[in-house]
Amino acid sequence: MQLHNLARKTENRKKKTIGRGGTRGKTSGRGTKGQNSRAGRKKRPEMRDIIKKLPKLRGRGKNIFQSFQAKSAVVNLADLNIFDNGAKVNPNILLAAKLISKKRGLTPPVKILSNGNIEKKLVVSGCMVSTAAKAKIEKVGGSVS
Repeated sequence: MQLHNLARKTENRKKKTIGRGGTRGKTSGRGTKGQNSRAGRKKRPEMRDIIKKLPKLRGRGKNIFQSFQAKSAVVNLADLNIFDNGAKVNPNILLAAKLISKKRGLTPPVKILSNGNIEKKLVVSGCMVSTAAKAKIEKVGGSVS
């Protein structure tokens, strides 16, 4: 007797099948009812709804046309009459005299305009000065540098 001649005493038993079809039975591995059990289901991911509810931040908002450059503080010539004859005028002195105030903790650039008249001789430095104001300061005997 050889190995290929061996035969079983009893045949393999076949599993009894029932009429519902498929090998997975009942929910066919989907484990639930309704939309989740159907073919081709498309459920919206929950995270997408959360993202959609968040507000969008676009551009620079309502101040899009506002310049980043610091606006200069304006001082009129008539305001400079509080100083003595021959006094030096610069942004720090104007800040100490409370003619201008700090913006965001910094001394802003200063522009002197020609509104009003000046009677004192002043030495203006470190400030922007309009041409009409410069002419009035030099007419009284002051100087602009």
